[in-house]
Amino acid sequence: MKLALGSARQWHWISAAICIVGMLFFSWTGITLNHAADIPAKSDITTIEADLPAALLTAWQTTDKTEAMLPPNIRQYLSAEYQLHIAASLVGELSDGEFYLPMVNPGVDAWLSIDIESGELIYEKTDRGWISFFNDLHKGRYTNTAWVWFIDGFAVCSVIFCLSGLWLLYKQAAFRLSTWPIVALGVLLPLVIILLSLH
Repeated sequence: MKLALGSARQWHWISAAICIVGMLFFSWTGITLNHAADIPAKSDITTIEADLPAALLTAWQTTDKTEAMLPPNIRQYLSAEYQLHIAASLVGELSDGEFYLPMVNPGVDAWLSIDIESGELIYEKTDRGWISFFNDLHKGRYTNTAWVWFIDGFAVCSVIFCLSGLWLLYKQAAFRLSTWPIVALGVLLPLVIILLSLH
C-alpha cells in the first residue's frame, strides 16, 4: 500500500493558510517589541486603600495561617464593594501576618496586600495598554496553557511552511538561476549582522 503524503505545494499552501494570521501578528509585535522604547505608552494605574471589616478576618485568623488562598468571604466582599474580581485559583504568599497576592496578566501588573490582623488592604493595578498586551502575548508572558499550546502549534506550522517552501525552491531552481544566490543572501545577511554585533 502506498502512503500519500501530498506534494510540497500542498504542504506549503496549507501551512501558509494556517499560519497567515499568526505570522502577521508575530511580525507586527516583533516590530513593536524591537522599538518598545520609541513607542509612547501611558499606564493607567488603579489604587485601592481600605480597611476590611473585622468580621471578614475572623475565619482567616482562626485557620491555619500558612494557607495562601484568599478566603471566599473576602473575595465576595471585594467583588461587591470594589468590583475587584479575584479568581479562587490564585495562590498568594502569607508571611509575618501579611497576605500578598500577585495578579499578572498580559499587559497588566497587579497585586493585593492584606494585613490579616488589622485588615489594612492595599491594591494596585497598572494597565500598560494594548501594545504591551500584544507584546506580552508575543513572548507568552503571563498567558495560559491554551496560548502556550497555540504558540507551539504555530511554530510547528511555520517550520513546515519554511521547509516546504525550501523544497519548492529546490524543485524550481533549475528554471530560476537567481534562486540560490537569494537564499544564500537570506542566510548570510543575519549571520554577518550577528557577527558584527559581537564585542
